[in-house]
Amino acid sequence: LPPLKGNSIQKVYNVIDKLKEFDPKYINITSHHSEFVYKTLPDGSFQKVNIRKRPGSVAIASAIQNKYGIPAVPHIICKGFTKDETEYALIDLNFLGVNNLLILRGDIKTLEASQQNPELYHDHATDLQQQVNHFNEGIALDGSKIDGIETPFSYGMACYPEKHEEADIHYLKEKVKNGAEYLVTQMFFDNEKYYAFVDRCRAEGITVPIIPGIKPIVFKNQLTVLPKIFRADIPEPFATELRKCKDDAEAKEV
Repeated sequence: LPPLKGNSIQKVYNVIDKLKEFDPKYINITSHHSEFVYKTLPDGSFQKVNIRKRPGSVAIASAIQNKYGIPAVPHIICKGFTKDETEYALIDLNFLGVNNLLILRGDIKTLEASQQNPELYHDHATDLQQQVNHFNEGIALDGSKIDGIETPFSYGMACYPEKHEEADIHYLKEKVKNGAEYLVTQMFFDNEKYYAFVDRCRAEGITVPIIPGIKPIVFKNQLTVLPKIFRADIPEPFATELRKCKDDAEAKEV
């Protein structure tokens, strides 16, 4: 997670230094779009101010990969980033030698209507995938030729073993057919749902790796917060033990 604005990248390095001994094959870097707040002016009117709380994934990914030699995999999201901004990010990443991506739709809850204009923004991760594919072929957004792409991007995309009304096997097959080299699941806590999902994908001819998205619970309130945000069920035996916890330390032990 890129550090909050004002914090040093050393905080990121301190985490990676602890994980390095386990020989990580790659390091994912999440991406957050800017948010708008309304500031009250002296005359009582409001001014819309763009708040960017974290440095961009491009900078963090490049710094990590160059310092540690471990492939960095920045998230490229379509919500909150214009098609033009995405093109500039792809140009910068390619120039810096960061050639692995995770292509995602991104969160739409905090977006304003103006940020969902299909002329400026992609609607779905598959639309963003098409832009990356065109970039790999040396074709810019405006149809002109892009020179100097020595290493095309390889990328993975998301999948959902549990509830997600907009994602099903049909779309997954399209993602893989159009170039996704692996899939990463939304976080889950019930292994059986993951295994059943993988079996279903294999039966449908999806053969790429399906990487399980795992998040250790370290705060007691995650018992209620995570299922609400990510639509992931927490198995009852696990939930029962978490409910007995008096504080976060006990929840982390569970």
